[in-house]
Amino acid sequence: MKKTYTILFFFATIFLMNCSTAQEYNDIIPEHQTFTLQSKYVNEARVINVWLPTNYKSTTDSFPVLYMPDGGLKEDFPHIANTIAELIQAKKIKPIILVGIENTQRRRDLTGFTEVKKDKEIAPVVGGSDNFRNFIQQELIPEINKQYRTTYEKGIIGESLAGLFVTETFLLHPNMFSFYIAFDPSLWWNNHYLVQTAKEHLATPFTDKKTFWFAGSNTKDISTYTKQLEQILKEENKANLTWNYSNEPKEKHNTIFRATKEKAIIWATGEK
Repeated sequence: MKKTYTILFFFATIFLMNCSTAQEYNDIIPEHQTFTLQSKYVNEARVINVWLPTNYKSTTDSFPVLYMPDGGLKEDFPHIANTIAELIQAKKIKPIILVGIENTQRRRDLTGFTEVKKDKEIAPVVGGSDNFRNFIQQELIPEINKQYRTTYEKGIIGESLAGLFVTETFLLHPNMFSFYIAFDPSLWWNNHYLVQTAKEHLATPFTDKKTFWFAGSNTKDISTYTKQLEQILKEENKANLTWNYSNEPKEKHNTIFRATKEKAIIWATGEK
């Protein structure tokens, strides 16, 4: 019986990691720009989608930038771009540029190192988050700053494995972004290593103020660890950090992104 449960849990986990909210909706693809960037860190060309606020062309202003994995046109880029446009129009947030990174090998790029055998079985290659992060920091961000009028303020948003990547970046490289948004991050990865080592990583001083918003659905193997991370953040009470945990027991893993994205973006990008 125990063996059967383990197998069922493993395949349920694979299903969760493959979930893409974009697959269930026919999102309108907004006007956007697309270019390809060759990367030495992930050793391939990556497709980049860029959404600009409507007043970008009519002003000489510079804008903050929100980066997102799962940023393909058949992934989460359209619905996040449309949501940001609606929030800007309603004057709930200030104008911001959205940069979507289209996936090639999602499970490779968004996962860190793991010692867990079952983790390693999800794809031919895992544990590439360091290379993917270097691609974003060393190649993509400079290219976006070169092509577009940007401010120093930048954030990153992601769900599930992308949420894991967002949280990992926040804990391991907190000074890379100004604000972080993670929906149902897969914190169980590598025997919940990020949660186990969170206090150690939070001991590193921030160079300036940081914002971290994260949410957990009713998925037990995720909410268990998001709640643990919430408790650690309370105990640490870290200087220069504003954070918020949104406990969403009524939401499922495949509903939480769309159900909470508006309040997440409003809270993370607003004045604190």
